[in-house]
Parts: sequence; C-alpha cells; structure tokens
Amino acid sequence: MGLIDKRISVDQKVCHGKACIKGTRIMVSIILDNLAAGNSYEEILNSYPSLEMDDIRAAIAYGALLSKERTIALP
Repeated sequence: MGLIDKRISVDQKVCHGKACIKGTRIMVSIILDNLAAGNSYEEILNSYPSLEMDDIRAAIAYGALLSKERTIALP
C-alpha cells in the first residue's frame, strides 16, 4: 500500500479514530473534502502548511482503497 502505510494513521486516541495524516490531526476526509470542493493541491498545502504533496496523494489513495471495499447506495 506504499504511501498509505507511510502517511496515514488510524489511532483511537487521535481524532476519535478517524484516518489522519501521520503526526498531525489533519483528517483524510478534510483533504478529500477540499479536493471535492475544487481546491487545488497548492491551496490545500497553503491552508495546511504541515502537509506535503505525498500526504495529499496518500489521502486520495486511501479514499480509492475504501471505495473498493464499500459502496453506498445513492438516490
């Protein structure tokens, strides 16, 4: 899983067990929400200075992995 293992952590003591970028309290969902809203990588990196480009790539990879495992019915 490469980037996911290196960049993402899930710890019940941090952000209620939500997936976060390792060493931060920045949740993967925040990064994905920003991307979905049309924010560029540069805008996200400026908003969260502790992030690196590989953190964004890891968040995308994590979301892609989840989509393979679970589906949500859409209206």
